[in-house]
Amino acid sequence: MKFIKAVFFLLLVLAAVNVHAQSSDELKRRKAQLNKELEQLNQDYQETLNNKKASLKQLSILKAQINLRQEKIENINSEVRLLDNQISESNNNVRSLQSQLDQLKKEYAAMILFAYRNQSAYNKMMFLFASKDFNQAYKRLKYLQQFGTYRERQASYIQGTQKELHIKINELDRTKDEKNDLLKDQQKEKETLGNERNNQVKVVSDLSQHEGILKKQQKDLQAKIVKTTRAINEAIRREIEEARRRAEEEERRRAEEAARLAAARAKAENKPAPAAPAPAKPVATRSNSSVLNATPEAAKLSNDFLGNRGGLPWPVSNGIITQGFGTYTTPEGIRSESTGVDIRTNQGSTVRAVFDGTVVKVGDVSGTYLVIILHGEYFTAYSNLRSVTVARGQKVTTKQAIGTVATDPSTGETEAHFEIYKGTTPVNPKIWLAPN
Repeated sequence: MKFIKAVFFLLLVLAAVNVHAQSSDELKRRKAQLNKELEQLNQDYQETLNNKKASLKQLSILKAQINLRQEKIENINSEVRLLDNQISESNNNVRSLQSQLDQLKKEYAAMILFAYRNQSAYNKMMFLFASKDFNQAYKRLKYLQQFGTYRERQASYIQGTQKELHIKINELDRTKDEKNDLLKDQQKEKETLGNERNNQVKVVSDLSQHEGILKKQQKDLQAKIVKTTRAINEAIRREIEEARRRAEEEERRRAEEAARLAAARAKAENKPAPAAPAPAKPVATRSNSSVLNATPEAAKLSNDFLGNRGGLPWPVSNGIITQGFGTYTTPEGIRSESTGVDIRTNQGSTVRAVFDGTVVKVGDVSGTYLVIILHGEYFTAYSNLRSVTVARGQKVTTKQAIGTVATDPSTGETEAHFEIYKGTTPVNPKIWLAPN
């Protein structure tokens, strides 16, 4: 039983080490990605500085830099917490090994003392001849032989423990050095974050001198957001109503077919016509989910889409999220609601479908295109497109090109807007997309 418990404990320790390694690797991978995105944003920002005047593009880049910088600082905090746990574990291991080593040395010293006192052949012979009978003499002889072997083994244990202790101490030192480097990096990032916030304040101050132009641009942007949201909601409601109509027709067809078969069977058996079957649950009272998943194909597509949560490809091959999902307030004090994400990308970048589906809408919104794709009970919406290559009713596959992203002539921004809906409810696209 003790052996089983020991094996179980060892498995738990190995599992914990594996989880720690995975978490640490994931944090390092994400930090490297953040560094890459921050470097790209810094290049974009330096290009805007060459214009010698503040612009909305500068402000947008600074906002994105600040968001990423804050995420990087939190990433570093998580790494430091992991290293603190690792240091604590290493300290416990070092203390345990040191205690074992002290105990082994103590036992070995006692054996050496016993061997020294009984090293002469006379003492050994007297130890044997003092036996009561032959069996006891044989056991004492085997004891003397095993004692020497055990002493050699104990010395080997001491050497092995000393070596393991030395390795653990070196690992502990390396972990402490890594933590110190992270803390220095964290302090540097905090200083950079402070500078970026100061730059943001300066840009907002410079832009306030052109308050009229800025307000018009913001007003135009908000109007476009409202139009896009309204168009998406109308398209989704229309698609749900169409699915509900198809379901009602299918229910009616099945009821009529069942009644016809029942009447024919009764006539063949010379029985009175059966009473009309009880009406099925009205389609109008069913949930949007059950209506959109009414067919096996739609239900499978919904399950497949859900199964890829956290692994969907990005709608552009290379991009950075500059505005996240939810309510936010701009530096100018304008409160807005985002039902999706804005993704900064390169001019002329291709926009692609993130999953298999059917195009249910292609429309114009304030001079740019909007494309909506149905995936069972899920919808994805792609807006701010300069051109499109798909049409309503067309089947598309994962990563298929559906158009190109537009560039705002007044700000120079090249951003695609992307949204995901479950029925009529918007969800945060960031947690559905694969790590970029």
